[in-house]
Amino acid sequence: MSEYGKFITLEGGEGAGKTTQGELLVAALNKAGIETVLTREPGGTFGAEAIRDLVLSGTKDRWSGMTELLLMYAARIDHVEKLIRPALKRGAWVISDRFSDSSMAYQGYARGLGEKQVAAVDKAVMGSFAPDLTILFDIDPILTMKRVETRGEDLSRFDGETLEFHKTIRDAFLDIALKNEARFFTLDAAAPREAVHARILYAICSIYPDLAGQLGHAD
Repeated sequence: MSEYGKFITLEGGEGAGKTTQGELLVAALNKAGIETVLTREPGGTFGAEAIRDLVLSGTKDRWSGMTELLLMYAARIDHVEKLIRPALKRGAWVISDRFSDSSMAYQGYARGLGEKQVAAVDKAVMGSFAPDLTILFDIDPILTMKRVETRGEDLSRFDGETLEFHKTIRDAFLDIALKNEARFFTLDAAAPREAVHARILYAICSIYPDLAGQLGHAD
């Protein structure tokens, strides 16, 4: 059986550029000869995508914080069981736009459920399963709102939240990163696209130095 793959997650507020950078990262890894799967949360599987529609559509007050959390974890376990674990087991790398840290930030901090309650749900559903590396796209909440308004897509329930909500999300992610320093790499998401991509490659090569020659990166 192939060597177990790596699981990398991209986290941050709305409009931080995770989708674009995820695509660039997958292209770089594939070019280096590494089978890579790009996915997202909530979503990634048929069942999880159906739950995504429930979670992201409707009014801001459609779901309580706890309902949101349980819906997220229903989608997440399906995602892990049907897509992420099988890919890792065959030796592929998995890049996910959001994972458990988003639940902690959005429902634990911003919705007020608290760290202990979210951590308990995560432990019950995920056990010890966690990313190998999490890249945090840090971005000013004002820029977040400007990017969301100009990207030409239908707004989700989270996109349409207040500036104060987005400020709470940013602070939440920074706090989560501080408490999990060994796993997190934080970068300035407001930097030019090429610079952000270079920093991501630098982060990966710092942890997996054998890849430095294949990926190339900027210090």
